[in-house]
Amino acid sequence: MTVWLCSGQGAQKPGMGADLLDIPEIAEVFETMSEGLELDLVNLATKGTTEEVNDTEAAQALTMAVSVGLGRALRARGFAPDAIIGFSLGQISALVLANVLSLEDATALLKVRSKAMAQACAAHPGGMVALMGATLEDAEALCAEAAEGDVLVCANHNAPGQIVISGDNDALERAQAAWKEAGKKSVRLATSGGFHSPLMADAAQEVEKFCGSLEFNEPSVTLICNTDAKPFVSAQAAQRLGLHVRSGVMFEQSVRSLLDDGETDFVEVGFGGVLTNLVKRIDRSANRVCVGNREAFDEFIAA
Repeated sequence: MTVWLCSGQGAQKPGMGADLLDIPEIAEVFETMSEGLELDLVNLATKGTTEEVNDTEAAQALTMAVSVGLGRALRARGFAPDAIIGFSLGQISALVLANVLSLEDATALLKVRSKAMAQACAAHPGGMVALMGATLEDAEALCAEAAEGDVLVCANHNAPGQIVISGDNDALERAQAAWKEAGKKSVRLATSGGFHSPLMADAAQEVEKFCGSLEFNEPSVTLICNTDAKPFVSAQAAQRLGLHVRSGVMFEQSVRSLLDDGETDFVEVGFGGVLTNLVKRIDRSANRVCVGNREAFDEFIAA
């Protein structure tokens, strides 16, 4: 039984997806999304600088194009998942691969979501920090201590020993200093704002409003929702996708729910291997592979 994992923003790097563009299904996704977003994704993948690729709108577009393209390329070669989890932004990629939304509608949603989040980032500057060696209780206590009236919350429940916090920059600096003083490590993530926190409240409203204009099909495979680690219900799509922008990502809980159901094979359709590594930390016995570049894709098909 196979689970596909759709990557989230944060793992992007210059050149991601460039070696996949001669695969027809991936090229088609890049073309469709480039038209819908009025953004040259091929140029971004092949020539984009670190600054350009890390831009909120560009990073989300490129990440989604790689995931959806890889998923469609695998399906065209006879591979299909029994379940799908999308991490943060990856939830939109997962909607396409589970046939809940057309690529065109998902691209329109991404455009609204990324612009709304970019506007929220400009209006309410912030960021995200991964706490190494943190339990949820540790992270919650740190947020309570370091907030000092600013926004600071637990945002991503990634894996045992890794919680991501999100919020105002000053609060994050205090949190990192306190975590370092306790002898522990933290890493500032390559995001342009405090995603999955109250700083994104305005963006969440925009996303929910836009989703009210879309038609959502029922998933063709089990699709796990980030907000509660339960199967996605299309009747609740607008509310869930809005909430998803400003609330935490329940990735560890989502993976565990599928492990409990007997799923054992996890394939990351996306760049970087971040989710593959998180699955390893959640359950080392689970089979896992990332097909985020051409070499890995060819090896996966051959195997």
